[in-house]
Amino acid sequence: MTEITRLFDFPYYQLEKYNLDTALVTKYNGEWVKTSTKEYLDKANAVSRALLRMGIQKDDKIAVISSTNRTEWNIMDIGVLQVGAQNIPIYPTICAEDYEYVLNHSEAIYCFVSDTEVLEKVRKVQANTKLKDVYSFDHIEGCKHYSELFDLGKDDSNQSEVENRKNAVLPSDLATIIYTSGTTGKPKGVMLTHNNITTNALQGAKRIPNISAGSRVLSFLPICHIFERVLIYIYQHSGTSIYFAEGIDKIGDNAKEIKPNMMSVVPRLLEKVFDKIYLKGEELTGIKKSLFDWAVKLGEQWEPYGKNGWWYEFKLSIANKIIFNKWREALGGELHTMVSGSAALQTRLSKVFSAAGMKVMQGYGLTETSPVVSVEMYENNLFKLGTVGKPIDGVEVKIADDGEILIKGPNVMMGYYKDPEKTAEVMSGDYFHTGDKGEIDEDGFLKITGRKKEMFKTSGGKYVIPPLLEGKFKQSLFIEQIMVVGEGEKMPAALVQPNFEYIKDWIEKEKLDIEQTNEAIVSSKIVIDQIQKEISTCNLGFGKWEQIKRFELTPNVWSIDGGELTPTMKMKRKVIVEIYKDLYEKIYRP
Repeated sequence: MTEITRLFDFPYYQLEKYNLDTALVTKYNGEWVKTSTKEYLDKANAVSRALLRMGIQKDDKIAVISSTNRTEWNIMDIGVLQVGAQNIPIYPTICAEDYEYVLNHSEAIYCFVSDTEVLEKVRKVQANTKLKDVYSFDHIEGCKHYSELFDLGKDDSNQSEVENRKNAVLPSDLATIIYTSGTTGKPKGVMLTHNNITTNALQGAKRIPNISAGSRVLSFLPICHIFERVLIYIYQHSGTSIYFAEGIDKIGDNAKEIKPNMMSVVPRLLEKVFDKIYLKGEELTGIKKSLFDWAVKLGEQWEPYGKNGWWYEFKLSIANKIIFNKWREALGGELHTMVSGSAALQTRLSKVFSAAGMKVMQGYGLTETSPVVSVEMYENNLFKLGTVGKPIDGVEVKIADDGEILIKGPNVMMGYYKDPEKTAEVMSGDYFHTGDKGEIDEDGFLKITGRKKEMFKTSGGKYVIPPLLEGKFKQSLFIEQIMVVGEGEKMPAALVQPNFEYIKDWIEKEKLDIEQTNEAIVSSKIVIDQIQKEISTCNLGFGKWEQIKRFELTPNVWSIDGGELTPTMKMKRKVIVEIYKDLYEKIYRP
């Protein structure tokens, strides 16, 4: 059996152990198209042979930019890596100028794009880069199609050269450079070796429950992000069939079609799913409404391992039969586990979805740690609400005197590409400084308490931890996004993006005289007063120095394209303050 020490070993291992008919599945023109493990590797080897004929040398850089996860990305990944070159994934949603920066900084010489939109951005800057050519996965007029590499690599007479290149790749060799989405300044290129990622995937796989050959997973988080990419390698190792969603807006439809057993999520997505379910519940009347409210309240009281006792579990079994089964059906009916990463998840959501039979396992990690540091698993008592689980094998977590989380292990990056100064800033010997604050409880579970850079002091010298407040405020159906501000100011305040969809329904239901446009909503005294009520209620759970004293509503929906959110839906704090600096000034200097 293939020993997995390099990333391209994963599909070969899968071929030997499982040889799946359905390894990778992508939807084209309304139909799911399956690729077997053998076809996956045959195409990857054809790509490798073509790359050698194109003159690709060891350590050359090849960029891959895809708007959605798809089979072609994975074929290119293996084809590039096994000739000793590096795959440079680029976030599709960044601007053309950032494309130019990443392409030049990485010195990429070829670029593979998914579609017209991405191609247009690349074409804008191509002349200012070292790119020799651009290929596309979609058929686009005026652009070479990536299948030309299959034609060029059809003749297998140089396969022995591919084998020689593969054999020469060491676990310690650079595999990929992942450019962080960076909230300010230029993105940093995180250098990850084959060993960084393979060890992380193999140890992380031990925490993935109940998936095996024949299981189905739905993949939709950006594969250019290391979180989803490592999961893809884990799924390949487990013999799981990977279905690539058509887009984040099609997750519900795709889940109903393929009935996944597992998928990865980010907290923002679960918040949106819960809000949609809750809104549908609000439309119910009579006994149906009462039962829905009863089930949600029951879910909010959920505790793991039957800690609430038999009577609670009996009531929960009834709620599952009459209410929660519909929630599961909305996501295909066979989903039993979701792995959540990227940001803190509200404990309430973890409870409710777990009560509904779709357990949410929180994990913690960073691009610089390949990424998994710790992750929960329901089996073996490795699950604890409000934590991100226990560190995976081989990874050491230490809490510094100031509360910062430090990481040591085979998953810690080589460093930042072409930036030894920034690398030195985050390393103390073998320990990586995460910038996050946390604590390890008496049972060995890691809890994240905040981010050093996100914590701030008011002018009165009091500390405020924004994520703690934001998680509470987002439980209001009237608030979609909220960012707590106030560093160096006399009091904490907030920029709020209202939940326009819910508020429009609320206006209709209450028969209010408010025009249903975003601009009218954010300037309506009735809406402002209602959100003030929501904030005042949430404020009661915090100390007086932490409470939100003032807020302003933004008329825009915060989005990845709008620049407010990273590709994993985390807020870009400094960018948001800059975009809405007039509202910030209105709060503090009216």
